[in-house]
Amino acid sequence: MPNAINVLHSIETKSLRKLFGDVVAVDDVSFSVEKGEIFGFLGPNGAGKSTTMMIFTTLLKPTSGQALISGFDVMANAKKVRENIGYVQQESTVDEYLTGRENLILQAKLNHIPKNEINKRIDEVLELIELDEKQHKAVVTYSGGMRKRLDIAGGLLHRPKVLFLDEPTVGLDIQTRRKIWEYIKKIHTEFDMTIFLTTHYMEEADNLCDRIGIIDGGKIQVIDTPENMKNAMGNEVISIVLEEGINRDSFLSEIKKIEFVTKINEDGSKLTLFASNGTKVIPIIFQISSKLGMTITSISLTRPTLDDVFISYTGHQIRSDDSGFNRKREHAKMKRLRA
Repeated sequence: MPNAINVLHSIETKSLRKLFGDVVAVDDVSFSVEKGEIFGFLGPNGAGKSTTMMIFTTLLKPTSGQALISGFDVMANAKKVRENIGYVQQESTVDEYLTGRENLILQAKLNHIPKNEINKRIDEVLELIELDEKQHKAVVTYSGGMRKRLDIAGGLLHRPKVLFLDEPTVGLDIQTRRKIWEYIKKIHTEFDMTIFLTTHYMEEADNLCDRIGIIDGGKIQVIDTPENMKNAMGNEVISIVLEEGINRDSFLSEIKKIEFVTKINEDGSKLTLFASNGTKVIPIIFQISSKLGMTITSISLTRPTLDDVFISYTGHQIRSDDSGFNRKREHAKMKRLRA
């Protein structure tokens, strides 16, 4: 039996790549996740989040590079990896014609949990996700949030060291989404496990994660804590909309000379400035615009958010598409590629 290595890291990748024909889905990805972390993979659909997770969960083979889960290589020791992980997919995998408890019994058997422990473990997870009163009801009567909780329960039964959650709240309303966040935090505390989740919801990543990796176009753009990412942008964000059809070169040249401005992003007629002292910068901006005879249509001052961080590193806003059609199409594509 192979011995686990690199046990300080629950997840570690080295120069990981995945190609689908000529398409580079994961491009030279290297990072590590510490034991006990909640680590978020933040990016738009098509960024490489789910592909990376499917490699971690042994559902896809990498084209090159290495991925270790709890010290086991996903290629050389796939069986050991599967023994150490729980995986909750985007789409619900529960059987809606079985009861909640019957679904968990099926999951327990598939995970080879000893017969004398099955009922005890099911009771524990049902209480944890607050479905014990609904356990004997058919899943067809469950709400979307209840089904997601049941999916998560199934991933916990064999007490994995690492729990993978792929877009855990996609398609849910905001109230249900926040309730799922509470359960994820509760699970993290109760089981003291590493949780790796993908998301394209900024608020979700900010609320849940100890650290975040932003991925776009298959490449890691940055990895850090949400707070550090926002602080690195400067203390405040100034959004400026200029009058259409004017030459902005002189304006930008003067703005760049302001000592408190740390970064400038351009998006059409809109400028986003990251500054360490916004209240001093704004009067200077108006002085510059007045001197140049330029009209500022609107200007606002806010604290940085993860949206601002994402735009700073990728140059565009996050693109999201929660439609069931598109998610099913992506899963169908993955199945064809794995076949």
